[in-house]
Formats: sequence, structure tokens, C-alpha cells
Amino acid sequence: MDFLAFAKTRHSVRRYLPRPVEQEKLALILEAGRIAPTAANRQPQRFLVVATPEGLARLAEGCDPHGAPLAIIVLGDPESVWIRPYDRKDMVDIDTAIATDHMMMEALSLGLGTCWLTYFDPKVVRRAFNIPGRLEAVHILVAGYAASEPPSPERYAKDRKPLKDFVTYGSY
Repeated sequence: MDFLAFAKTRHSVRRYLPRPVEQEKLALILEAGRIAPTAANRQPQRFLVVATPEGLARLAEGCDPHGAPLAIIVLGDPESVWIRPYDRKDMVDIDTAIATDHMMMEALSLGLGTCWLTYFDPKVVRRAFNIPGRLEAVHILVAGYAASEPPSPERYAKDRKPLKDFVTYGSY
């Protein structure tokens, strides 16, 4: 399958089967996040794996993990991140997003569904998992075996704006 056809099969899964994700698959997902490109190769991404019922219950105090059997809290380390010198913009959000995307697509390639969460209470998540002060929870990726059928890949023809709305050539 070419990449675009593969990417069009990805969707946010909000119902999961009560089946754990195998350790071998988790290892591959984490490896995909580890090898993700980062600004200046600073690698500020950190991954906190939550896969026990107790841990997932604590996570549910700060977000809706949709019943997934696995959650990866993607953290950024500001002490490791590259900062653009011209305007002091740090790349923690970008670097962690690339890592999350890599893990999401690897999970899909392994037959798992995912949902990328940004709607969570960072204070609750920090407290629930004793996250050190310097680290920032940026994203949460939940994963597992989907309990529903995926939508048609053809949905992008109507669900997304046309390419002409995104692209300008030469200059504005």
C-alpha cells in the first residue's frame, strides 16, 4: 500500500476491545517515537507508558482515554529542546508531535487503533503520574484494538478542505 492510501485508513478510535496490546507491538510503537526526527536532533520527547487498569483509571481522572488498554503520555523536556535563536521559539510541541505521529502510524501498521488526545488536564496528569517539574505533558496517544469498523478512506474527499485552500506558490 502506498503511504497516502495507508494514511487514509487512519482514524480516531474512541471504542476499544478489552484486549491488551502485546509487548512486542508496544516496543515497536515506542521505537517509532524514538527514531522520529527532532529539531537539531535534540530529542526532547519522553514517553510515559500507562497500561495497567490502575494507571488507566488514574489517567481517566484527567482525560477520557476512551477505554483504551494502552496510553502513552508524550512529554517534552525543555532542557533538551532546540530553541530557534531569531525569535526564541522552542520546538517542544513540534518535536513531540512528530514523535506522536510516528507512534500513531506504527500502531496503525500493527493493526491497532489510536486516538491522539490533547484535551486533558495537565495538572491532574502530572499529579497522577508524579511527572517531574521540568517535563511537560504535551500529548497522550491511546491505543488498542478497535471495537468498531473504520470509516471509509473516501471520506477525505468531503471531510477535508480542497488542496487549493492550503497551497500558495511563490509568495503571498
